[in-house]
Amino acid sequence: MIDLNSISKTAKPSGIVLWLPGVGILFFLVLYVMAAITYPGGSAAQPAHTGFDFWNNYLCDLLDEYAINGELNSARYYARASLFVLCSGLILLWIFLPRLFDKKNFGHFLMWITGITALFIIFLMGTQNHDLIVRLAGGFGFAAILSCAWALVKGGYRALGVLGYVCFIVFLINYLIYETGLFIAALPLIQKVTFVLCLSWFSGLNYNLIKKLKPLKKSDFT
Repeated sequence: MIDLNSISKTAKPSGIVLWLPGVGILFFLVLYVMAAITYPGGSAAQPAHTGFDFWNNYLCDLLDEYAINGELNSARYYARASLFVLCSGLILLWIFLPRLFDKKNFGHFLMWITGITALFIIFLMGTQNHDLIVRLAGGFGFAAILSCAWALVKGGYRALGVLGYVCFIVFLINYLIYETGLFIAALPLIQKVTFVLCLSWFSGLNYNLIKKLKPLKKSDFT
């Protein structure tokens, strides 16, 4: 098994690298708003609707080559770019995340490997294998979020750990609705609430990681 203690000692981010996950989250939000603005229209509930419907469109609708109303989806470029910058930033975050903890064990390794694996799988979300990608990324994501929340509570980051458990529960609700079809009409809104919670959690992880490691100096930017 990979020695996370060795990784913690040797993988030392320099300059603004630790800020890149936060930058990725900001660019994700900007690009997804642009994608929503340019989305031609249509949702599962209202196929003929013009434009993006906050209450009925899924975020992944913006990734498809064709909009649900049948038009070529010009929003997909913004949406795919937003997914790329978000996953890239979060992979960086997850690579260095073990350094948030002073002692490492198998739980930290599980958090590390499942989180990175899930994020690499999400890169494929814009392909034709949407359902398979959701299930694979979801499985690894469940393990990553739960093990990370546990590690945070054990490591003294109780508030951040509790938020991680909340993200896990809401994430699980999303998955159960997706698989069973129960309350499916509410899923687009629940999905957006989940994104807000998870992005807030990721931002908290990034902030605490920056605090834990050596603060940036002006010389880091030159």
